[in-house]
Amino acid sequence: MRIDAEIVVAAPPGVVWDLLANITNTGNWSPECIRIAWLDGHHDARPGVRFSGLNRALGGFEWTVTCVITQADRPRTLEWVVLDDEDAAQTVDHPSSGWRYDLDPALDGTTFVRHCFVHGPGDSGLRWMMRRHPERSAEIIEYRRQTLQANMRHTLAAMKAAIQDEPC
Repeated sequence: MRIDAEIVVAAPPGVVWDLLANITNTGNWSPECIRIAWLDGHHDARPGVRFSGLNRALGGFEWTVTCVITQADRPRTLEWVVLDDEDAAQTVDHPSSGWRYDLDPALDGTTFVRHCFVHGPGDSGLRWMMRRHPERSAEIIEYRRQTLQANMRHTLAAMKAAIQDEPC
């Protein structure tokens, strides 16, 4: 499963990237990811740096994930993977999911932001739910797809508001 969301922000790519690269901001914007903390004493977005995310679904169910930044190319790309908790080695080659922001400058000084989610190839809560309720797999996938799409759009809109409310 792949989901994309897009938005145009009235700021140059470097400003947008810097705000996104402070990954803890996501907890302020996302309806699902409610808190992020840097791990291992790092506080900057660069490949190999880890962070944890606390997520909350409707109904109050919470779960924590460990993520690793896989690409940090200022001011163009920021990417991370969510590690598969069932993978004993917890490698970035077998993630639960991947998240990415691509930033493209426009001639008018704005930035076109593409936000992408890719599920798998590792194990995940979604796969766990499908194993538990195989007769409802299609419904579970569709609900998760719609929820992720709405949450990504909400996150982008909140990020845009944060940037545009600040002087550039």
